[in-house]
Amino acid sequence: MPFVPVLHAEWIKIRTLRSLLGALAAVLVVTVAFSAVTAAQADRSDPLYAVFFGVSLGQVAAVVFGALAVSGEYRGGALWLTLAAVPDRTRWFAAKAVAVALPVLAVGLLTGLVTLTVGRATTGITWAEGLRGAVGCALYLTLMALLAAGLAAVLRSGVGTLGLLIPFLLIVSFVVGDLASGAADYLPDRAGQLALHSAPQGPLGPWSGLAVTALWAGAALGAGAWCVRRRDA
Repeated sequence: MPFVPVLHAEWIKIRTLRSLLGALAAVLVVTVAFSAVTAAQADRSDPLYAVFFGVSLGQVAAVVFGALAVSGEYRGGALWLTLAAVPDRTRWFAAKAVAVALPVLAVGLLTGLVTLTVGRATTGITWAEGLRGAVGCALYLTLMALLAAGLAAVLRSGVGTLGLLIPFLLIVSFVVGDLASGAADYLPDRAGQLALHSAPQGPLGPWSGLAVTALWAGAALGAGAWCVRRRDA
């Protein structure tokens, strides 16, 4: 089967599941709301991060979306039906990854622009200064969703994926960062969020930080694709 019909089928799955649509909506709502609440009290020395501080919670919704979009295939024998229609497992998984990435990218860009609009009222940051943060917000959220999608294909469990990633993002990454700042700079969340800082400190810049996060996401997707090809459905 050609790639485009497979992608269309995967998109139909996503837009007909309320849990996935709810996760996408939460990316926007949580990020904008949390940023609006915290921007007034944030550190003025980094106005860009003050505007986009809510991404630290909005990313959880993106991770939930990526994990559930893939792990749902492993419930109730759904993957058997999928592979009966699309025997090429690599093509199917590639379509699944694209179907995860595109809506998160679109919602992430909308989230970035709305967050910037709201944040300018309290920080005075200009559109020119904030545009990189808005684009970085979209790319970062997309990469984190893909990281979760790849890990879900490896673990075959949404609960297992979220049980691993969410504590890591909310707790472990900060603890590791305090203990070993040099190594922590290359963790997927800390590296990717450099795009949300006015003047990132350390060995990575905003775009090289996103590149590191992309490597993490690519490794997770590669492992997921290998597991999809090698394991029984």
